Amino acid sequence: MSRQPTLPALARAVLAEARKTGLTIATAESCTGGMVAAALTSIAGSSDVVDRGYVTYSNTAKTAMLGIPASLIERVGAVSAEVAAAMAEGALRNSDAGLAVAITGIAGPGGGSAMKPVGLVHLAVVSRNGAVNRIERRYDPALGRSGIRRAATRDALLMLLDLSRQAGVQTA
Repeated sequence: MSRQPTLPALARAVLAEARKTGLTIATAESCTGGMVAAALTSIAGSSDVVDRGYVTYSNTAKTAMLGIPASLIERVGAVSAEVAAAMAEGALRNSDAGLAVAITGIAGPGGGSAMKPVGLVHLAVVSRNGAVNRIERRYDPALGRSGIRRAATRDALLMLLDLSRQAGVQTA
């Protein structure tokens, strides 16, 4: 059985790949409350890669800080692929970063519904060159709030690593 890399190991890999490709990163987080930014900035010297992070927990913050139309949130809900993509695009637009990652979801233990259960998380990564990667995850609610948040942070770091590597291939 292979062991998954720790969050610090993933963060180091993301920072190394971003340095190699000359990219900087912005984060826009809701249900993870800044855990991706914290994972990256816990590594000494990360300031050459991490441009900024937005914690937009409320819908008002998503609109005010990232420019997401309130009408979009009203139409599809804050926990949606569309809002995750808009969060990432807003973080990119409002920063000097080359990559932006966004996470919105329901970490629980409450707040879920039949349509949007606890454990539903949408993630998006976008780059200035137009590359986009979006995923939907349905984490097991048995992971609990902290487990869902850690799993989403891991997936966000993996998505950043993947898009950083793709950028490196495109510039090679």
